[in-house]
Amino acid sequence: MRQNKTLLFIIIVCTLFLVQSCNSKKNSKMENQNKVNNAITYNQKNDIAKSYADDVSFMEEYIKVIQLTDASNNAKVAISAALQGRIMTSSANGDKGRSYGWINKELFKSKDTLEHINVFGGEERFWLGPEGGQYSIFFKKGTEFTLEDWYTPKLIDLEPFDIKNQTSNKVIFTKTASLKNYSGFQFDLGIEREVSMLSKNDIQKELGLVNLPDELKTVAYQTKNTLTNVGKVDWKKETGLLSIWMLGMYNHSPNTTIIVPYIQGDEAELGAIVNDAYFGKVPSDRLMVKEGVIYFKGDGEYRSKIGLSQQRAKDIVGSYDSKNGVLTILKYNKPENTTDYVNSMWEIQEEPFKGDVVNAYNDGAPSPGEKPLGPFYELESSSPAMDLKSGESGTHIQITFHIEGDEATLNSIIKQLFGTTTDEIKSALK
Repeated sequence: MRQNKTLLFIIIVCTLFLVQSCNSKKNSKMENQNKVNNAITYNQKNDIAKSYADDVSFMEEYIKVIQLTDASNNAKVAISAALQGRIMTSSANGDKGRSYGWINKELFKSKDTLEHINVFGGEERFWLGPEGGQYSIFFKKGTEFTLEDWYTPKLIDLEPFDIKNQTSNKVIFTKTASLKNYSGFQFDLGIEREVSMLSKNDIQKELGLVNLPDELKTVAYQTKNTLTNVGKVDWKKETGLLSIWMLGMYNHSPNTTIIVPYIQGDEAELGAIVNDAYFGKVPSDRLMVKEGVIYFKGDGEYRSKIGLSQQRAKDIVGSYDSKNGVLTILKYNKPENTTDYVNSMWEIQEEPFKGDVVNAYNDGAPSPGEKPLGPFYELESSSPAMDLKSGESGTHIQITFHIEGDEATLNSIIKQLFGTTTDEIKSALK
């Protein structure tokens, strides 16, 4: 009898243990599944790629991707011939590295073609200006300068460029086309766009740095963009001119600040330091002008844009993500003694060749409740207005650098290039 009771007790204990174990496993499994579901929800909501390889893999479902790399195979760049030789994204740490370019995955997934513009993203795209004014190539003759009448030319929106030559670290694209401006003048033009990787030694030379520590992760590429008048008629100011316009879309963050050094001097002589009238005046907590440097938020939470004239712009702009330790630098050729730059303001202009040389854009909702384009932030540069005779060419060169590392090392580089510090950047727009 005592043995039967003992056996019964053992059975009950074992049963309770098994039930508890099963419940524990079930709860653990549910917790893990909830974590997975939460992660999936987060990633779907924000559509954030974990790495460069993630973004490339995603894009390859929709377009052919050309990849360039340096000798180390750590610096990588992804390019699309279908999107005008556009640099979609890049990495400083191979396939597993951070993906720097903003990519509009929602538009890719839709497989749709939109009427006014197809914002596929990409960290450097080839465009042409002017956007607005009597010589605009975005508005047809006689239309109003409103969003309803604004159309991006298919040449720089949806048309593919041809591949002329390709190696492991360089690719050259070409295109021949015609465009008509708001005043009715037709441009017959040829385009050549060369994208090439820069080595670490090249980076040091181009930035004038003595040494880049080995622990820094770097990627840099140069684009040489050439426009040729292939028509029989000379391009003149009286009928309008074109400029080469480079725009880069990058991933925004609450910790990203755009830094724009400028030429100091009397406003009576050099004009206003910064133009912030594109979408209305930028609030002071988002734009700050200090001695020699402009600070502008790149958080993707407020639609705003700034620009600098030829008299104020230097040949370099950048951004700093203080949380992730990422310094992005954009350097371009700014010819001396050249004053004519196309004006892209949406109006009939009194001075159509007094436009901005460099621009920065922060995306956000156009108005409360509306959807932003991205969000993302942009760094932009423009060539001078090109008054090309028949058969003549003009070239605009831009180099993009991404440098990842610890704050102390990046601070030294920022001091040399921008005349400010990481502490000043972080505190400027708190």
